[in-house]
Amino acid sequence: MTLSVRWYGVLIASAMALGLWLAAREARRRGQSPDDLLKAAELALIGGLVGARLYYVLFNLDYYRTQPAWRVIAVWEGGLAIHGGLIGGILAGGLYVLWRALPLLTYLDIAAPSLAIGQAIGRWGNFFNEEAFGVPTELPWKLYISPPHRPPGFAQYEYFHPTFLYESLWDLAVFAVLVWGLRPRFRGRPGTLFFSYVGLYSVGRFAIEALRLDSFWVGAFRVPQLASVVGVMIAVAGLAWISRRASALTAN
Repeated sequence: MTLSVRWYGVLIASAMALGLWLAAREARRRGQSPDDLLKAAELALIGGLVGARLYYVLFNLDYYRTQPAWRVIAVWEGGLAIHGGLIGGILAGGLYVLWRALPLLTYLDIAAPSLAIGQAIGRWGNFFNEEAFGVPTELPWKLYISPPHRPPGFAQYEYFHPTFLYESLWDLAVFAVLVWGLRPRFRGRPGTLFFSYVGLYSVGRFAIEALRLDSFWVGAFRVPQLASVVGVMIAVAGLAWISRRASALTAN
């Protein structure tokens, strides 16, 4: 096991730990049980890891058909797709919250900043695994990629866009907007933080994905960009619904 592989696992674990700590602290502030939060988070983490891996494997089936079966679960080699992780994590954690008859939108708001900061940290695992980089560039912040990790057709290039860094910085900015910009203003509107996170993340991911060399494709479209468009639509619809509901409550 190489140093880069160990660092990938360390960063993912660190992202999870910090996200859980922030979420538990916010749950107490909102009058929610930390025990319920931790149970929901535990299921969300499991669902997120399973979803992230399945999503990645499904879009790389041609490769995994030629590999030993154990490689399907070899997450320490990299290969976790964030959109799959979000779907799996939200479904698993959300179902537990609904089963316990807890306020779903409140719990989603609690989770949103943790998701953003967790992604900001976790993206650095791509640096150590030399993955998720962009097209060749000679900009001052260019990233050197060793020959074994360069995709076919790009062996002659040494430096590439560090798209993992772009997304990490974007996620950090989203975290700051959620925590210091939106949370103090919209605490009385459950769901605002979560749908804002979905929209903001999706906008950044759509733009950054245009530089990536390793995108999943369906026909002429990049799958992450399609998922980002859906994310923006969900965010706009969710925020509009929350605004209408708040206006109706105020009128009553």
